[in-house]
Amino acid sequence: MAIVPTSPAIASYYSYFYSKIQFASSFLHVGASMLLALIVFAIALSILVAIFAYMFGWFERKTIARMQARRGPTYLGKFGLLQNMADVIKLLSKENIVPYNSDKYLFPLILPLVYAIFFLILFFIPFTPSFFGLSSSVSLLVVLMLVSLIPLLMFLAGWTSGNKFGAISAQRSVLMLLSYEIPLVLVIAAVSMMAHGYNLVSIVTSQSSMWYAVLMPLGFIVFFVTMLAELERPPFDLREADNELIAGWLTDVSAPYYALALFLDYTRMFVGTLLISVLFLGGWSGPVLPPFAWIMIKVVILSFFIMLLRATTVRVKINRLLRLGWIYLMPLSVLNIFITFVLFIK
Repeated sequence: MAIVPTSPAIASYYSYFYSKIQFASSFLHVGASMLLALIVFAIALSILVAIFAYMFGWFERKTIARMQARRGPTYLGKFGLLQNMADVIKLLSKENIVPYNSDKYLFPLILPLVYAIFFLILFFIPFTPSFFGLSSSVSLLVVLMLVSLIPLLMFLAGWTSGNKFGAISAQRSVLMLLSYEIPLVLVIAAVSMMAHGYNLVSIVTSQSSMWYAVLMPLGFIVFFVTMLAELERPPFDLREADNELIAGWLTDVSAPYYALALFLDYTRMFVGTLLISVLFLGGWSGPVLPPFAWIMIKVVILSFFIMLLRATTVRVKINRLLRLGWIYLMPLSVLNIFITFVLFIK
């Protein structure tokens, strides 16, 4: 067989299609088999993300409602389970309006491009020892590179909208993300020192005896806070501003794009909790239960905690948020590297 993919999951799909389809050209045979294997894997990821986004969208509304002495979604379906479906149908049925002063070509592309980047990141995150899309010795660096593109795209989303409030809120988001990406990179450097590499599968297997959250609790706390900022989850949701009564860099998107933005928020939370689980909580490792069940349990617990933060915290002002990133988190991330080197590397 000409190609042996690094992912066992894609390799199995590839072998199946390679044996079922026939082309006279060997090049077309290999290319078609690989393309079909990647499509099947992408569909599996899409189903997984859709289930997570739908269920946690409903669960977050119910949880926050109960914490605020409300009932939340109730009428559509058992326990209001169909309320999200009704909202999606309503949003997608509305007209898509592009603002007159916006960049007619670039503005509609930003949000789908942001979503495509987060979906691509999922290809590099291992769910189990065999279920992942792409494996590389520098897969963690590739994920970091893709995440670093988000501030630029958010700035373009606000700038190309033609709305000064959208541009201002995009600048707030960019300032926040840039101030928190440096501690994020420093913590990732400490993790790579512990694992002696940047391969995400190797990072998980290196935690077989002890999670990095236990070995470097300071790095875990810093990474969790910076990941909240990257996901723009409360109290770091600075794209919105109460005094402006707007939705930040999403102010000028129409209903169909707003539906994609809501879906993007939960996709980002899924990606963020997966990264935390893989880098600090041992990924799929755990007794008795299957590997996939363990990583999903960790993702669910982290997501629930993030939801609780949304219900119990208030939005931080930009000056205090930047002060937290530059004055506190960055020195703590440097201290984490020093402690990791002295205790575990040297």
